[in-house]
Amino acid sequence: MADHAEVMRGINKLPGVSYPVLTPNLKGFQAAVAAGAKEVSIFGAASELFTKKNINCSIEESLERFSEVMNAARVANIPVRGYVSCVLGCPYEGKISAAKVAEVSKKMYSMGCYEISLGDTIGIGTPGSMKEMLAAVMKEVPVGALAVHCHDTYGQALANILVALQMGVSVVDASVAGLGGCPYAQGASGNVATEDLVYMLNGLGIHTGVDLQKLMDAGTFICNALNRRTNSKVSQASCRL
Repeated sequence: MADHAEVMRGINKLPGVSYPVLTPNLKGFQAAVAAGAKEVSIFGAASELFTKKNINCSIEESLERFSEVMNAARVANIPVRGYVSCVLGCPYEGKISAAKVAEVSKKMYSMGCYEISLGDTIGIGTPGSMKEMLAAVMKEVPVGALAVHCHDTYGQALANILVALQMGVSVVDASVAGLGGCPYAQGASGNVATEDLVYMLNGLGIHTGVDLQKLMDAGTFICNALNRRTNSKVSQASCRL
């Protein structure tokens, strides 16, 4: 996040598009706002060890830091999205209890986050564990304020997302060409490919407003720029790379 000011300067911002910036603490929030951020995101986890590795503090300490960010954001009239990592498993603690995910999510939502994104950071979840976790969280946070964020390490992302959709979740995080990953999880792949997600949603008759062809073109562009192969099954099947 050290170069987010440079990244923000380089973005040709379009109307109607949000460009949220990850902010782990008040100092990060202030730097993001100074760089022109109009929306920010705080990111915690349902795992003590992962929180320590990721942002160098305990879950309770992270919530105290987030509270400071929320107060400053409220004054500046800046919306805040919350992320909870390791909702279905942790590279250090293994299985994470659904009750712990619900507890952390409730606290972040109560602070004033307009939405809580539940992240399967290492992509270890299955439809069964997704259903169990969401059922617990929905008792504490309205389903309309929930999103899912599924990495595809074990090839379960689309199946997990389908379960979330069937349970009423309508916001899904995804990344073009399946870029990304988790530096703390050996072999972890990126977030679910947006191309594959949109293809599935099209097949379900769910209108997204996203042009799949243009999406694949964007994936081709970034993969060429990074000299890497796309992780999108749809793009691979379409022989675009």
